[in-house]
Amino acid sequence: MFKVIVFDFDYTLGDSTNGIVLSINYALEKLGYYSRSVDEIKKTIGFSLKDTYFYLTGNDNSNEAEQFAKFFKEKADKVMVENTTLYEGVKETLTELKENGYKVAIVTTKFHYRIEQILNKHNAYDLINVIVGAEDVKVEKPNPEGLLWLIDYLSIEKSDILYIGDSIVDAKTAANAKVAFAATLTGATGREAFVCHDNVFIGNNIPEIYQYIVSMPRSSAVFITRLR
Repeated sequence: MFKVIVFDFDYTLGDSTNGIVLSINYALEKLGYYSRSVDEIKKTIGFSLKDTYFYLTGNDNSNEAEQFAKFFKEKADKVMVENTTLYEGVKETLTELKENGYKVAIVTTKFHYRIEQILNKHNAYDLINVIVGAEDVKVEKPNPEGLLWLIDYLSIEKSDILYIGDSIVDAKTAANAKVAFAATLTGATGREAFVCHDNVFIGNNIPEIYQYIVSMPRSSAVFITRLR
């Protein structure tokens, strides 16, 4: 049924919580705000940096939001890769997808180059075909720009894509792009929240969603993950 499988990254393929917490609190403190708890920050993972700033500070100062993003990146360049892990079974699943003729893509609010660094660290970069990161789009999720660009680049139909993510932002992104969505429960969003949004499947993790995908009838399915 699907030719292209597209993944979000944070809390979908991997966990960057430690690096994100360090980077956000560094940026907040540089701007004179107090640091936030892990639980508070986890609620923002998957947001754009601008929306993260707005959510944590309660301010809508666009200029300060830009400074926040600058300081976040400054710290993240030093700590993010070493503080990011892939979830159990993810690399094996990506390998099976490749071996079974799928193409795989990643559409994320994380920086494109950061995804490359993380994948290289885990020897998984060659398992991805296309990556669309924060710097590759003008408007971030839930705007569908990244998914729509991918569809145009690959010259495929919207019905060919399955987008997999862990948050309501991801569900809304898929809905805005009018592509199918599958939810993984490896993030902070529970099953009951996803039931309220269009989805083809809700799985506990990526290997479980993979089993759903391969159980479907297919003629020439293809997976995609990163533009080179």
